Amino acid sequence: MTPTNPFFSPSTLPYGLPPFAEIREEHYRPAFRRGMAEQLAEVAAVAASEHPPTYENTIVALERTGALLRRVSHVFFNQASSDTNAALQEIEAEVSTELAAHRDAIHLDAGLYARVEALYDTRHELGLDAESLRLLERYHTRFERAGARLPEAGRQRLRELNARIAAACTAFEQNLFAGTKAAALVLDSADELAGLSPGAVAAAAENGRSLGHDGKYVLNLKNFSNQQELASLERRDVRERLLAASLGRGLGGANDNRGLAVELARLRAERAALLGHDSHAAYAVADQTAVTTEAVTEMLARLVPPAVANAEREAAALAAASGQQEIAAWDWAYWSEKVRKAEYDIDSAAMRPYFELDRVLTDGVFHAAGLLYGLSFTERTDLTGYHPDVRVFEVFEEDGSPLGLYLGDFHARASKRGGAWMNNLVDQSALLGERPVVVNNLNIARPGPGEPTLLTFDEVNTLFHEFGHALHGLFSDVHYPFFSGTAVPRDFVEYPSQVNEMWAVWPEILANYARHHETGEPMPQELVARMEAAERFGQGFRTVEYLAATLLDWAWHTIPAAADPGDAEAFEAAALKDAGVALPAIPPRYRSTYFAHIFAGGYSAGYYSYIWSEVLDADTVEWFKENCGLRRENGDTFRRELLSKGGSVDSLTAFAAFRGRAPRIEPLLERRGLTG
Repeated sequence: MTPTNPFFSPSTLPYGLPPFAEIREEHYRPAFRRGMAEQLAEVAAVAASEHPPTYENTIVALERTGALLRRVSHVFFNQASSDTNAALQEIEAEVSTELAAHRDAIHLDAGLYARVEALYDTRHELGLDAESLRLLERYHTRFERAGARLPEAGRQRLRELNARIAAACTAFEQNLFAGTKAAALVLDSADELAGLSPGAVAAAAENGRSLGHDGKYVLNLKNFSNQQELASLERRDVRERLLAASLGRGLGGANDNRGLAVELARLRAERAALLGHDSHAAYAVADQTAVTTEAVTEMLARLVPPAVANAEREAAALAAASGQQEIAAWDWAYWSEKVRKAEYDIDSAAMRPYFELDRVLTDGVFHAAGLLYGLSFTERTDLTGYHPDVRVFEVFEEDGSPLGLYLGDFHARASKRGGAWMNNLVDQSALLGERPVVVNNLNIARPGPGEPTLLTFDEVNTLFHEFGHALHGLFSDVHYPFFSGTAVPRDFVEYPSQVNEMWAVWPEILANYARHHETGEPMPQELVARMEAAERFGQGFRTVEYLAATLLDWAWHTIPAAADPGDAEAFEAAALKDAGVALPAIPPRYRSTYFAHIFAGGYSAGYYSYIWSEVLDADTVEWFKENCGLRRENGDTFRRELLSKGGSVDSLTAFAAFRGRAPRIEPLLERRGLTG
């Protein structure tokens, strides 16, 4: 007897946690195929109904469709990022184009759109509550943005474009995954790692062993350009090799992404024109809080000159400290750390013993959530994750009532893509009776055998950031799955996670988790004070690095239809120069050929979102400080007005309800040292 596919029926585990112990690779294809077929049949029944359209028989009915497809999609796409292999990549390449066609089959169904439009035209006469009215409006917007008004010839071309874009995005991502693995820096001796901590050297040796390089030392590359080890490696030739490996990803060979970047920019521009927009950026931001390309361009233009001026001052100081006429890109982080140590007596390596992973998680991240929101966490070793590294925690409200599940997958491995992210495994929805299950993925190097996992402060900050996304999912309190958790505009979604970073350095929280892993002694107060004083150090570099990537994204996606970007490297160089951020010593945080956010993720014409959201974040941090910081009343207000709403209200309306006014940019300018 053939075993039943575990996706074919809802999970019976707590909170609907996917039954990972039963799921096998061979289950995915059949589940996707049946899931798409079931949803198309459900949608067809809605469209063909003999009854006049009502909110219940059309909009609510659509919200109930696709249960199987949701189950398999959530699990598969998380695993495709966090624990992939050749078989999963083959499935991903197939399924990505099939899902694009599937979405088109729904949104380009003329009969279905006619029912949605009829309801939309009479929406104020239907007596709907606010969330239901917004759902109807969002469905109407989604159909129109997906091409429902196009003539048949336009619809057919749109189908072709969507299929090609989906295939190219998947190819870009898979090239990057393979190219990043291949570009790992293999070193012959520990001498070449001089400057790294003993734990980091041991981790590089363990990494070499696990990758089949016994007796050698391997530094894996992170997604971004400037690798963390550049700040510590004493040998200049090794630093140069490491940065060259990072910057060279996707530039030739079997994993060349140059052609795919050009192809995606052209296809997106054509699609935007077909849908009535001047560029893909115009199409993308029309449905974001920014609304117009002019608003984004104006903000970026305001930030570039003072950021570049700060960076040039920093470059001069580093050149003087190093005795060089000009600071080289591979020397910047190293000499920056030297100056930082000299001026502020801050040694990043010396701080790591105070940031042990489990203590940061339980006594830092969870402790802050307990004080601010009344949450408690119990590890569920009886529940299985999708990989042995995954830890499962049940989350409870202050009164002991259950809230959801939090999964943590913290360590890097060869099968995981770079970066850090949050995914939903189950979307909260009162309509469907589902409570949230969320997962955080990080890429923290695995220590040597028997060694503790010690974090850099950047990794501490990343853990707090990603847990902010997790809270957004866990606190979701909406009726419809359409609006669940992080289903908000792209230029708003980073805001709650950025706010959660503030608790990493909040004195009461820092004192609770920043303890030496061997002695238990708290981080010395003078070190905490120096860390706070050094907070602005290097803001010029960090802001320019980020803005360069943002403006690169903007250049690729503001080209008009039929424009030919030409050679990808030449386009990139010209874009950076035209934007005023072509500083040889500060490469963009991502170069085009490994810019997964925009060519394989959901951030095309949206990388500006981080700084756009940071305007709200900085303003909110100011609010917390004005209102005595880490208080339950403050947490309850932030949860009630923002974190619980998901996409059920307009995002900036939610911010105004919380803050009492529209956002101000001044706190951001002050934070980044851009006030002149």
